[in-house]
Amino acid sequence: MNTINLKKPELYNNREISLLEFNRRVLAMAEDKDVPLLERLQFMTIMSSNLDEFFEIRIAGLKQQVAFSSVQTGPDNLSPFDQLKRVSESAHQLIDKQYKILNEQLIPDLENAGIRFLRRTRWDEKTAAWVRRYYTQEVLPVLSPIGLDPAHPFPRILNKSLNFIVSMEGKDAFGRNSGVAIVQAPRSLPRLIQIPENIGGGTYDFVFLSSIIHAHVADIFPGMEVTGCYQFRVTRNGDLFVDDEEVDDLLRALEGQLPSRRYSEAMRLEVADNCPLDIAQFLLSQFKLTADDLYQVKGPVNLKRLITLYDMVDLPALKYPGFKPGIPQNLTIGTNTFEAIQQGDILLNHPFESFAPVLEFVRQAAADPNVLTIKQTLYRTGADSSIVNALVDAARAGKEVTVVIELRARFDEEANIELANKLQEAGAHVVYGVVGHKTHAKMLLVVRREGRRLRRYVHLGTGNYHASTARVYTDFCLFTCDPDYGEDVHKIFHQLTALGRQGKLKKLLQSPFTLHKTMMQFIEQETENARAGKPARIIAKMNALTEDQVIRALYIASQAGVKIQLIIRGVCLLRPGIKGVSENIIVRSVIGRFLEHPRIYYFLNDGGESHLYCSSADWMDRNFFRRVETCFPIEDPKLNQRVFKQGLMLYLADNTQAWILQSDGSYKRSTPGKSQPKMAQQILLEELA
Repeated sequence: MNTINLKKPELYNNREISLLEFNRRVLAMAEDKDVPLLERLQFMTIMSSNLDEFFEIRIAGLKQQVAFSSVQTGPDNLSPFDQLKRVSESAHQLIDKQYKILNEQLIPDLENAGIRFLRRTRWDEKTAAWVRRYYTQEVLPVLSPIGLDPAHPFPRILNKSLNFIVSMEGKDAFGRNSGVAIVQAPRSLPRLIQIPENIGGGTYDFVFLSSIIHAHVADIFPGMEVTGCYQFRVTRNGDLFVDDEEVDDLLRALEGQLPSRRYSEAMRLEVADNCPLDIAQFLLSQFKLTADDLYQVKGPVNLKRLITLYDMVDLPALKYPGFKPGIPQNLTIGTNTFEAIQQGDILLNHPFESFAPVLEFVRQAAADPNVLTIKQTLYRTGADSSIVNALVDAARAGKEVTVVIELRARFDEEANIELANKLQEAGAHVVYGVVGHKTHAKMLLVVRREGRRLRRYVHLGTGNYHASTARVYTDFCLFTCDPDYGEDVHKIFHQLTALGRQGKLKKLLQSPFTLHKTMMQFIEQETENARAGKPARIIAKMNALTEDQVIRALYIASQAGVKIQLIIRGVCLLRPGIKGVSENIIVRSVIGRFLEHPRIYYFLNDGGESHLYCSSADWMDRNFFRRVETCFPIEDPKLNQRVFKQGLMLYLADNTQAWILQSDGSYKRSTPGKSQPKMAQQILLEELA
């Protein structure tokens, strides 16, 4: 009998610290010499983008809790105030390390490869003349400097924009001498400018926009003596507040909220490391921030913009080798997708296998005169989506097209509003899901007349209907015309678009109704099997594990002897390897060329058929209880084994790109040692692409 209190705070990692640990693993890829150089820089920019969102959403949430004197805590029992202090310390350390890697490793390595960032001190006369012409023709005409005085208060600073605070002495033509001005770099200007080869002498010589403005800042304020120029950047609260209960039209409400995100409450201030303390404190006071919110950086304050370098440099040796995603023989171009699905279920493993068959399926459905109805969920699809274009064509052709668009897909709200309007104008039925529940399920239903009967075709996936992310996210999807799957998906669409209770599903599990309950039952069954002396095993792969009931159930299962192997890319509140609690649990995170994204759950179920499910849901409170999610079994024996091997076993065997979670919440990178190096993603590329 278990006598350990499984609610003890020391049994749980903090969610925010765990998220920073994930970014620490991403940053480690930037200093991995086995990763191609430009890809290392990409990982650096990815971490910057992740941290922007971390401050916009996670830190914003904590600050709001502190402001309202909230005492709400997570399983680790840390108050919002204590979390902010710890997160600030960890984030400062992480960002300091990021710039150290940039300055001491990446920039020198890039220069050795012929890619140079030319600072002002390195400009020869020819380069300086070219830069001055560029400044005069391209930069100066769009600058709007603002001298601070009673008639010119501190300007509104756009979220994540590049800005400069300039100190100066002297008086202008009107006798003003406030001594401080703000220069905002327009977002229309590139942050990285390539210098022509005949000017700089190198094929890939670049100059930062910040360097150009620094070099010519005195020209902006003629007659004044500029004594200092320091770049800064502010990150603001990125969450949108829309009260579902008070809103009649969600789309219009979100449209009204979007502009406010650009100038909402400040969360973080980044300044150049040479910025004097009095100026930094002046900026902090303008943004109502404290010293804990100040990040002094040795380099550009907007590292995310370095992502443009990747496409500007044509040096294949510095990038991952190109590959062509595989296409199953029964889905090659020209194949009738409906006839292929009739022959049996079809599984795709993206990005190793192409996303093109999914696009082709929707195109064929739109053009097929026998197709009567198309229903689809859209969470993130991209600004120019081939799938949306096909749905528009179907609607214009007179087919019944119903699209459930999740308008509140964070940072994609504007694009999704545009998609909604485009589809409605074409005659499609567009709905926005269920009040209080995000529609996160990935499903597509096509109803086709075949002779005297109607047949339902279904596509279910673990990832979004987004062609671009399908090239860099790993995900599974399933095509089937199994009647039970078709009926289940049909019922879920009715739930989303109509009213009433649709009845029990036959094959699929669904949040917020059956998914959590069933997962708990499966875990408990493995626990009972272990107690009875039977083999018991759980393998689960997901992006995050935070739901405390599931974690406690896993602890109990571990105590009973269940072998538990978890592959969790990001946040994990569970702590493995604690004596008497989680000794039978191993947690690993795989960080590689592609972003791991599928959710796969496996339960041995000794004495019966094992359970293997793919899903759109992580094991998080929001996914179980506040979202509409789907979870579908892989029943075809061959496909079942494919998912088990490709999605789970290869990753459990990875000894090169896997990180093992320690009982103190830190991660240790796995190494091959004397064994043969194994990288799951590379093996899948070789097998499938």
